[in-house]
Amino acid sequence: MSKSERVQVVIAGAGPVGAVAAMYLAMNGIEVALVETGPDCAADLRASTFHPPTLEMLDALKVTDYLMEKGLKSPLYHWRDRKTGEILPFDFGELADDTRYPFRLQCEQYYLSRRLAERLDEEPNARALFNHRLIWFAQDDSGVDIALETPTDIVRMRADYLIGADGANSIVRKWLGVEFDGFTYPERFLSLSTSQEIREEIPDLALVNYIADEDEWLVLLRVPSLWRVLVPANEESTEDLLSDAKKSRVFGGFLADGEAVQTQHRTIYRVHQRVAKSFREGRVFLIGDAAHLNNPLGGFGMNSGIHDAFNLCERLVDVINGGDGDLLDQFDRQRRTMTHDFTQRQTIENMEIMRGGQGAAYMRKRETMRALLTDDAARRGYLLRQSMIASVRDAASIE
Repeated sequence: MSKSERVQVVIAGAGPVGAVAAMYLAMNGIEVALVETGPDCAADLRASTFHPPTLEMLDALKVTDYLMEKGLKSPLYHWRDRKTGEILPFDFGELADDTRYPFRLQCEQYYLSRRLAERLDEEPNARALFNHRLIWFAQDDSGVDIALETPTDIVRMRADYLIGADGANSIVRKWLGVEFDGFTYPERFLSLSTSQEIREEIPDLALVNYIADEDEWLVLLRVPSLWRVLVPANEESTEDLLSDAKKSRVFGGFLADGEAVQTQHRTIYRVHQRVAKSFREGRVFLIGDAAHLNNPLGGFGMNSGIHDAFNLCERLVDVINGGDGDLLDQFDRQRRTMTHDFTQRQTIENMEIMRGGQGAAYMRKRETMRALLTDDAARRGYLLRQSMIASVRDAASIE
C-alpha cells in the first residue's frame, strides 16, 4: 500500500481475532487493512480450544473445515480427582441438538490467523501488512488518521474506522485512555508441553482434563502434536519453575516417571481478569484481549474475542452500507455485558473450582461436580455455559 492511502477499516493486530475481523469485512465487500507489528502471525501456544459457536461462526469464513483437518475433536472432558482416580466425564455430545459442532476442537490458534492472513492477500479489497506497527492515531467526525511505523518509513492512512485487536498491551486502548479495570491473580502459571504420548500410561484420558485434589490442581490437554500441562506456579523462583526438577515433579504427579518426560516448551506467565471500561470510543473499537482478559481455564479468551469480532463486523458492514449507526453502540452493550456477566464470571468460577489447598472447600466443589452428572437439567445448563452456546444466545437478546 502507498503512503496516505484511504481505506475503510484498519485493524491493528493479526492474531486470530484481528484476522477473523479482517476476513469477515473483506468477504462482505469492505476495504480493509490488517496491520501487524511482527513479521508474521505470532505462534502463541496458550490458546488452542475452539468452542462450538466459534466453529459455526468460522464456517461462514470457510475456514472451519481447514481447522478440523489440523485439529482434534474433543467431545469429552474429564474432571479427575488425582488422589482417588475418580473420573467425572462431561460430554458435549449431549448438545447435538443445539449445534452442528457438539465438541471442542483442539487446534493451535496460529493455524487460524495464518490461514486467514494468507487468504486476505487473495481478496482484491484487503491486505495483511506485517512489520507495520501502529504508533499514533487521531479521530474526527468523519474518520481516523493513522500512522504506522515500518523498518524504513512512516506510513499514513486515513480510515473510516479503526479496530484495536492488538492484545493485552493494546496501543489502541492506551491512546484512547480507556481504563482497564480488574485484577491479576497472585499465582503465576507454568505451562509445559511434551510430545510423549501420555495415554500409553493413562489410556482413559480425555483430550481435555482438569485434574485436582485438596493440595494442587492442573490442566492437561492435547493439541495435535503435544500434550500441554498448566499448573499454578505460586512462590517458586523463575529458575526453579523452569528447572528439570520442577518438570519432573509436575509430570510425576500423574505419571510413574516424571524424570523421563522430555519437554518441548516451558513457559511462565501471569493471568489477569480485566475488562475495558468501553469497547467503543467514536470510530475506534476494542476487541479480544485489547478489550478483556481472563484466565485460560475453559478456553474462553480467544473464543470470546472471535465473538467480539463477528458482533462488531456484522454491524460495521451494515453501518458502512448506510445502516443505523446506533448498531455500533449495541456492539458495545452486548459484548461488554457478556464479558462481565459470562466470560469473567465463568472463568473466575472455573478458577475457584480448580484451585487446590482448600481442604473442605475442595470437597464441596467435588460434590458439586458429582451432582451435575445426576441432574440432567443442571448438567445441560453447565454444558451450554462451558461450550459458550449460552453466552452467544444471551448476547443476542440484549438490545
